[in-house]
Amino acid sequence: MSAFLQATVYGLLQGGLLALVAVGFSLVWGVMNVVNLAHGSFVIMGAYLGWELQVHAGIDPLLGMFAAAAVMFVLGYAIQRWLINLVVNAPIFITLLLTFGLSLLIVQGMNIIFSANYRSISTGYASTSLSMGSVRVPLGRLIAFGIAVLVTVALVALVNRTRIGLAILATGMDRGAARLMGIPARHVYSLTFGLSAALAAIAGTMVGTVDTFSPAAAGSFTLLSFVIAVLGGLGNMYGALLGGLLIGLVESWAGLYLSGTWVNAMAFLVLVVVLVVRPSGLVGRAYYAARVEV
Repeated sequence: MSAFLQATVYGLLQGGLLALVAVGFSLVWGVMNVVNLAHGSFVIMGAYLGWELQVHAGIDPLLGMFAAAAVMFVLGYAIQRWLINLVVNAPIFITLLLTFGLSLLIVQGMNIIFSANYRSISTGYASTSLSMGSVRVPLGRLIAFGIAVLVTVALVALVNRTRIGLAILATGMDRGAARLMGIPARHVYSLTFGLSAALAAIAGTMVGTVDTFSPAAAGSFTLLSFVIAVLGGLGNMYGALLGGLLIGLVESWAGLYLSGTWVNAMAFLVLVVVLVVRPSGLVGRAYYAARVEV
């Protein structure tokens, strides 16, 4: 029983981290109908930025993640404004090819600059554990879990309670009508993509704090983000959080009884079962995800 409880706690904490990775991916897909295959590479870039700030400037990752987020916001805004916006009206297959090629460029660039060696952001608290009876709670992962919840709540508040958030909602619902109301759709898309990149940087910094990372991990983070976004409900921030927690629990429980290859298969099995029972995802798609193309 203690092993099961330990796996449950670890699965919840890992799920929170996965949700933090996926929430930006879900936002872009829901608002812009763009499946960003470069999202995982943004996460790894955020991890490297956090690592550079910690190694060369001595900045703790809990502070460095804000600087990394600012850098990635600017980069994400520029990529959307002057690259993806050029093909945003094209079939989704074109944006898939574009973001896939962008991911390859970023990953190979990181391989050249940083090498393919695994790294981690060393802190005094990341390896510390709290005791709760027979269960050990890793402090670093607990902090990452708390950040995931706070980021999700803050993102929902931003979207629902601010002018720019309402502009994002309006543009996601109907881009043509939003333009008629004076909303600069291309600027809003760029802000949305930049926000997604900033969230990826925060997630990457936390990943580097609690685990090792390398450019090769970019693809796995993109795949997990895809699974979590669909599982929770396309474009739904709380759905991404719930989906991440479920995937974390399933992988942790499966790790107790199954071999490594089956652990990953169980996550996709859960996705298939949920979509058969509830095609819109656990929480349901955000209403702006079903926008009208004009």
